[in-house]
Amino acid sequence: MKIYSSFRAALEKLFPTFASAFSGTRTKGFTLLLAALVASIVLSLGTSVYTIAVKQVQLSSLGRDSQFAFYTADTGAECALYWDVRFDAFATSSVAAPTCDGQAVTITAVGSDYPYTREFEVNLFSDQSTGYCADVLITKNSTNPHTVIHADGYSVTCAERDASTRALQRSVELQY
Repeated sequence: MKIYSSFRAALEKLFPTFASAFSGTRTKGFTLLLAALVASIVLSLGTSVYTIAVKQVQLSSLGRDSQFAFYTADTGAECALYWDVRFDAFATSSVAAPTCDGQAVTITAVGSDYPYTREFEVNLFSDQSTGYCADVLITKNSTNPHTVIHADGYSVTCAERDASTRALQRSVELQY
């Protein structure tokens, strides 16, 4: 009862017209008003905590997807580097059939004379329910650096890359 009296005294000091309107015998609705005030404060605090939690989940999923996109770009670049250094797979008359992550890679020639460019696209980790996409562009020329491998990794499959609003892209470039 002491808390009720001190709370009512504080309200009367803050809102004198409120206190005069409900003074005397007409104080029966005060408890209902106090309960509504406390409920609204608790509801606003709960809503704030929920909003913060949702934002944290979104930020952590963006960080995870960014990491997947970077590792996909790195895997595509390393695959191209391996096949170029080991088998010269991206020469003008390529005879090797490179594979990345167990998948055959289709090489598309963009140019034929120096500098010439080869590019390929590969869906990495396609045996899983969620795959990732890597676009790799290999540029060879007669000046230094002789070869540039530029790999773009995406956090979605190659089919979803252009349509997805949540697709993240990270790039890796190798020069030698």
